[in-house]
Amino acid sequence: MTAHPGPIPETLSLPIEGMSCASCVGRVERALKQVRGVLDASVNLATERAEIRISDPDVRAEAIRAIEDAGYAVSSPAVELAIEGMSCASCVGRVERALKAVPGVTGASVNLATERATITGRADIADLVAAVSEAGYQAHAVDPGRHASAGADLRKEQERRV
Repeated sequence: MTAHPGPIPETLSLPIEGMSCASCVGRVERALKQVRGVLDASVNLATERAEIRISDPDVRAEAIRAIEDAGYAVSSPAVELAIEGMSCASCVGRVERALKAVPGVTGASVNLATERATITGRADIADLVAAVSEAGYQAHAVDPGRHASAGADLRKEQERRV
């Protein structure tokens, strides 16, 4: 009878904001290595990234919390939502306030002309959409690849007509 192998270790790469020296690197590495499930951690000041070998994907949240508890931030890519139903600056203000109230949001900017909201932080997209809905508007996540492809298709069609 063979023993069932445990989870396969994986490497997690996290962008870290706020480090300015070798002491910062050491502080982050020590904090990460104390997290249960972190097998190894290496922090690079020049790239502002932590490469972390973890035993289980569930360790990710704990690793982020350890970095934040050490006094640094883990940056995340901005999320873009398409917003429907806005007609004025007051609408923009309502949507921005609703988004900023969602736990994990560090910033929100709404553009009436493009009908887009750009949100930074680590909030769940479903929570963001729900907040916009509760404010009286409709929202959905923007798929940048789809829109880029649609734009390219439109340009190709226009070129064929010329």
